[in-house]
Amino acid sequence: MKTILAAYSGVLKGTGSSILSALQELPVAFWPCTSKMEKHLQVISVLQWVISFLAMGAACTVLLIYMFCTDCWIIAAMYTAWLIVDWNTPKQGKTRSSWVRNWTVWTYFRDYFPVRLIKTHNLLPSRNYIFGYHPHGIFCFGAFCNFGTEATGFSKKFPGIKPSLATLAGNFRLPVLRDYLMSGGICPVNKNSIDYLLSRNGTGNAVVIVVGGAAESLQCAPGMNSVTLKNRKGFVRLALQKGSDLVPVYSFGENDAYKQVIFEEGTVWRAIQKRLQKLLGFAPCLFHGCGLFFGNTWGIVPYGKPITTIGKFGEPITVPKIEDPSEEMVDLYHSMYIKSLQCLFDKYKTRFGLKESDVLCIL
Repeated sequence: MKTILAAYSGVLKGTGSSILSALQELPVAFWPCTSKMEKHLQVISVLQWVISFLAMGAACTVLLIYMFCTDCWIIAAMYTAWLIVDWNTPKQGKTRSSWVRNWTVWTYFRDYFPVRLIKTHNLLPSRNYIFGYHPHGIFCFGAFCNFGTEATGFSKKFPGIKPSLATLAGNFRLPVLRDYLMSGGICPVNKNSIDYLLSRNGTGNAVVIVVGGAAESLQCAPGMNSVTLKNRKGFVRLALQKGSDLVPVYSFGENDAYKQVIFEEGTVWRAIQKRLQKLLGFAPCLFHGCGLFFGNTWGIVPYGKPITTIGKFGEPITVPKIEDPSEEMVDLYHSMYIKSLQCLFDKYKTRFGLKESDVLCIL
């Protein structure tokens, strides 16, 4: 403190340079450690996404209703009118913002885990693609970071390819949240939006579908290597109808972000989860991460475990265009997809922290 006062008195006497030398004499501990500051920013960047996904839609809905009861009702009315006019925009994958996708906050998001996207080969911009993303995890951190932002440099690694991450259609009925998602190029996971992107939006489109969906999130936990895929054939049928190539994508470490209480099949709690899943469209999971201030406490901050995303980008499953594919044809390409995903998992599992004995379980 005496050093600071001395520097201040020097400034008053006209010797402003003395403040610099005085501050340089302060102990290093007086200043926040750069690495700690970066870690705090990383935690904040991840936490804002988690809270936004969980609460932004509901909070903004309540706020919009409340504004109708105040002097700001005209603002609420204008936004509601625009919402009605813009209702179908999410289905067309529009309002993507390169500025939002390149926010610095996403680089902190990426570095928290960290998240990596491994490129094996180029993709042809003259084709359209359906990326099948596995596993779901709790919040699909790898899918969002790689395909909903430019933090891992997707556009630079795959020039001419425009990714569109598909998520629950219900998210696009919530004010503000819908705009936040659309700015990252995120679209509803329904037939209309995917049909538009793959057949009426030119070529070079890659629709990313988290195939396992909400059901798969109920099975995710550290050390679990299972995907819900055995009876998921809708994306294969869609690929055949549009002639879009299939690309299996797997994120090693996605299930390590949170710990979850997994209820056994046949129990009351699992029945409640499945019932709510059908009603709400998403599965209410009983999970926890680490605390905001102390890593050894429970909280909603995910564990900082590496997430590495890799796909068969150089060997996509080439799919012919068949407007009305038979069940046999769908089953054929579905089995090809499963085999390709298993080969991908087996080829890279030991490079990213798994044992040679680990196997991918197809549910």
